[in-house]
Amino acid sequence: MHMFTCFAQVSPNLSTALGRFAGVVFLVIIVTGKPSQTAAQDHAGQYEQADIEFGAQVYSANCLRCHAETGDAVAGVDLRSGEYARADSDGALMALLRTGIPGTAMPPNDFSTSELTGLVSFLRTMRDVDLSTVALGDAARGDVLFSGKGACASCHRVNGQGSRTAPDLSNIGAIRTAATLQRSLTNPTGSMLPVNRPVRAVLGDGTVINGRRLNEDTYTIQLLDQDEHLRSLDKSELRELSALTTSPMPPATDQLNTQEIADLLAYLLSLKGLG
Repeated sequence: MHMFTCFAQVSPNLSTALGRFAGVVFLVIIVTGKPSQTAAQDHAGQYEQADIEFGAQVYSANCLRCHAETGDAVAGVDLRSGEYARADSDGALMALLRTGIPGTAMPPNDFSTSELTGLVSFLRTMRDVDLSTVALGDAARGDVLFSGKGACASCHRVNGQGSRTAPDLSNIGAIRTAATLQRSLTNPTGSMLPVNRPVRAVLGDGTVINGRRLNEDTYTIQLLDQDEHLRSLDKSELRELSALTTSPMPPATDQLNTQEIADLLAYLLSLKGLG
C-alpha cells in the first residue's frame, strides 16, 4: 500500500516560480494607520496551523529582510496587526499581494495559491506566532522520504520520475494548500476527492480490473490499471463498474513520525511544476 492515491489530478497549466529576488519589499504600504492591538486575536481559530506555518516560511524567504520578524521594520507599517486598510478581506489581501501597489516599492508577485493562502494565514495571525519556534519541515529530507520510506514514487510521478498509477504530483504544491495536503497525508480516505476514487471494473468473463479513471463518457471508460496499462472499456460489456470509497493510501502516521510528515509536507509544497 502506498501513500498518495487521494491527491487531486493536477493541471500542467498551473505553475509558479520558486526563486524570487530576496530583497523584494512586497508588503510596503499595505497598512495605513494602526488598527487595534487585539485585531490579530479576532482571527483566532480561523486559519489552519499548517497554512500558518507554511506562510511563515514564505514570509521568511520573501519579506523578512525588510520587514523583520516583528513586521514593523518599515516606518508606518505594522504587519502584526492582522488588519490592513488596503485589504479588508482575505481575497482582497491575496489580490494585493499578487498585483502589488503602483507607485510604491511593492511590485507584482507570482505567488501560487498555496503560498497566498499561507501568507494570508500567517499575516492575519502574525502577532501570535513566534518565527523562531515555528515547526517547519525540511523539503530535502522530504524528497528522500518520498522516494524511500514513504514509498510514494511507487504510485506517483514527479517531474517525469515515478509511477503513473496515481495522479502526477509535479505541481501539487502550486494548487493545494498546506492544510489540504496535510489532511490528505493524515486522513487519505476522508480527504479523497470523488474524481480520484479508484475504479473497479468486472469484465464479462469475470476478470477484475482495478485502476485510476482517466476519462469517462456515457458509453466508455478509460482506466490506467495497476500495471500502468491503458484500458478502454465498453460499459455495455461490463458486469460491474464501481468507484471505491476507501483510499488504498494508508495514513502517513502508519509509516512516518511527526517530523517526517512535516518534512514530506514541505517537499510536496515545493513541487511547483518547474521540472
